[in-house]
Amino acid sequence: MYTLDRRNFIRTAGIAGAGAFAFGGFASQAALLSSESAGASNALDYGPLIPTRTNNTGETLLALPKGFQYTVIGKARTRMSDGRLTPRAHDGMAAFHVKNQLRLVRNHEINNQVGTSGVAIGANSYDELAGGGTVTLVINPKTREVVRDFVSLSGTLVNCAGGKTPWNSWISCEETVLGIRKFKNRSDQDQGGFSKQHGYCFEVPASADAPVDPVPLKAMGRFQHEAVAVDPKTGIVYLTEDRPTAGFYRFIPTRPGKLVAGGRLQMLAVKNRPNFETRIGQKAGVEMLANWVDIKDPDPAEAEKDDLVVYKQGIAAGGATFARLEGCLYGNGRIYFDSTSGGDKNLGQVWEYRPTGKDQGSLTMLFEPSEPSLLSMPDNLCLNRTGNVVICEDNGVSIHLRVMNRSGQLGTLAKNVVKGYENREFAGVTFSPDFKTLFVNIQVPGVTLAIWGPW
Repeated sequence: MYTLDRRNFIRTAGIAGAGAFAFGGFASQAALLSSESAGASNALDYGPLIPTRTNNTGETLLALPKGFQYTVIGKARTRMSDGRLTPRAHDGMAAFHVKNQLRLVRNHEINNQVGTSGVAIGANSYDELAGGGTVTLVINPKTREVVRDFVSLSGTLVNCAGGKTPWNSWISCEETVLGIRKFKNRSDQDQGGFSKQHGYCFEVPASADAPVDPVPLKAMGRFQHEAVAVDPKTGIVYLTEDRPTAGFYRFIPTRPGKLVAGGRLQMLAVKNRPNFETRIGQKAGVEMLANWVDIKDPDPAEAEKDDLVVYKQGIAAGGATFARLEGCLYGNGRIYFDSTSGGDKNLGQVWEYRPTGKDQGSLTMLFEPSEPSLLSMPDNLCLNRTGNVVICEDNGVSIHLRVMNRSGQLGTLAKNVVKGYENREFAGVTFSPDFKTLFVNIQVPGVTLAIWGPW
């Protein structure tokens, strides 16, 4: 499998201002995930996008290149196998092999803002007054249709993104710090009044066949979580925060693979440059030394009143500031993550963190789009089998799935053409473990799509 060495990687990344950057570091991760990578095409010239009907319902939801097909599954408000209605607000997601089954675990970013009776999506709820959680779908890999679907996590709130673990579970992250306290926000709207505190990560084994016992992973911090990525070599979990002023975090577990056993939360800092500002004035390919500062209290009581209290602890210790960190991905010993609204034009940035020691590493901004036609506000990320990265766009006049390869080429795989919802975001992009099917959500109106074709 072809990979770029570090010098060529940075040199190629340096042309990012012209609209391209290299993902050479991803290639070995694809090889790690699949033994079928040999001979796969790396081309990004998919051709023009054509409005295409689904194979199973006849709806036109996507524009795709010629030769690609898709089905629509998991539509909001349709009846699931457990008798419940499919929740709305489809978001982060991952695909798994469980015994002989293909499974998806999918977040639902439901924010009822005020604790409300009867909103829990399933049994065994963490908080019966909260309407978020996850649904697990068992998929027929040949027809790309649902065999069975059911609630697997209930009673959480604003389940935005998360990440897949090497031990075959999904970490579902709450993007809120609402809790028991009830108050009025700046718009004079009621918020809070829940039976439990929120703002945590929860683990959902892909093998679960019913709602799991929900355990908040409090040592991983109480803040507005977005995504996670796990380094399989160390078990360290990297976490993003979706706020205009955000930190990039890592969680060092006491027992790798046993997150519930606790650990230590830290925030990234740029060495010898305390409180480094990453949001503007960055140049692609500039490598900066980085280290980590401790978050002394990852679960502070005042988080309910101040959603930046964990971030402020990191800042007080010299941590760096990012803008709206969302997608997060491990590949080739590096962590790749994106800033949805970072950059001089607020169109986004893509970053790389490369560990070089136990408590240090390097931070490099790889890409910052100069025009929204190149890429507009990157969000969730995934890999295909050749190491290309598929990127969900979060916002824009029109919404696309973009693809970037290790040579710095940019392609467009799909466009949202759902009538009346054309500017609604793609979310939860993930490949099946055999890389034959790409699953992605359109958050509103709430659908999961299974796409396949001449990759």
